[in-house]
Amino acid sequence: MFDLERWQEIFETMSRHKLRTTLTAFGVFWGILMLVLLLAGGRGLENGVKYNFNDISHNSLFVWSEKTTLPYQGHKPGRSIQLTNEDTKALREEIPELGGVAPKSRLGGEFSVNRGTKNANFVIQGEETDVLKIETIRMTKGRFLNELDVEEKKKVCVIGPRAQEVLFPGEDPVGQYIRIKGAFFKIVGAFKVNSSSGGDREDAQCIFIPLSTLQQTYNQMNHLGWFGLLVKPEYNMAIVEKKVKSLIARRHHVHPEDLAAIGSWNAGEEFNRFNNLFAAINIFVWFVGIGTIIAGIVGVSNIMLILVKERTKEIGIRKALGAKPSTIIMLIMQESITITALAGYIGLLTGILIIEGVNYGMNYFKIESEFFKNPEIDIGIALAATGILILTGCLAGVIPARNAATVNPIEALRAE
Repeated sequence: MFDLERWQEIFETMSRHKLRTTLTAFGVFWGILMLVLLLAGGRGLENGVKYNFNDISHNSLFVWSEKTTLPYQGHKPGRSIQLTNEDTKALREEIPELGGVAPKSRLGGEFSVNRGTKNANFVIQGEETDVLKIETIRMTKGRFLNELDVEEKKKVCVIGPRAQEVLFPGEDPVGQYIRIKGAFFKIVGAFKVNSSSGGDREDAQCIFIPLSTLQQTYNQMNHLGWFGLLVKPEYNMAIVEKKVKSLIARRHHVHPEDLAAIGSWNAGEEFNRFNNLFAAINIFVWFVGIGTIIAGIVGVSNIMLILVKERTKEIGIRKALGAKPSTIIMLIMQESITITALAGYIGLLTGILIIEGVNYGMNYFKIESEFFKNPEIDIGIALAATGILILTGCLAGVIPARNAATVNPIEALRAE
């Protein structure tokens, strides 16, 4: 394999047929390049989607109430279900599979948030501390709401990026006051959202206040909007989801078969659905990439067959002088592997350079997408591509090498 004369002979043969060698190698180059770019693109899509899941736990579950569609226990259909604080207590006491229960509510009606002469409309959301078990809230200044704030119904708040931009441009908002629908609240912290979503996300428009404060200050006593729930990892999320909805249905006299009365969103199922989708995409990408590489192998194999035919007399002389069939096989196989390896590694390198160029361009021009982020090639893919190159080189040379090894010296010397 490391015979210098053999390598010189291989490169001399390749240099004598530059155009043929280049066109042959292009099939392998293109196959590896397409495989790398498709895999990197698929990884970019996967990273983008998963990045948006970073804001919530994969074991989270959200449940809210709708209107009934079936009569039950004397109640007519079309009845609105109003969640209450007692539902929170029941969920915490009766469903041990839950690791966190975060009741939520929002301030309804038309109003504005004021700070001096500045005012704007924002989403005012009541929260409890369990929300931190379910959702990731990235604090940039100060702190989030704590248990004491909720217990004592303090008029404190945590503002989002839009409120900082509109009401406190270039200022530190912590410790200052804003007026929400006539009541003054002290700002104890500020948070940010995913940069890929930016100010377009509803979270960016939010101002968080203690749920108990919202209920008392704005006459929403014992009213809740929805629940954020954390399912303990050892339990099946679909089963827990059914138990939660069944409990709420029973407490509010909803027909057990009225599936539309209580809505839910299961983050775990959604996350698994995306994982399955990207697994299918990866399988498809490998199928297309390897199919393209196989087309390249066929081209290399055909050229090597032509090469063996052209060198029939030379091979016959070698065998007549005592060359072993294994030596002839090694020569043809080595040339085949060299062509495929060179073409493949150039394709691999080109793909990596294109991917890095895309990454650099996205960072330099600050191009951010909610569904595409950080396309990359990991070490596993690089090793797999290396294995494919070696395998394709061997496969491309198998038939030509076998034909060369079976050349009859006498017949070869007679060949024109």
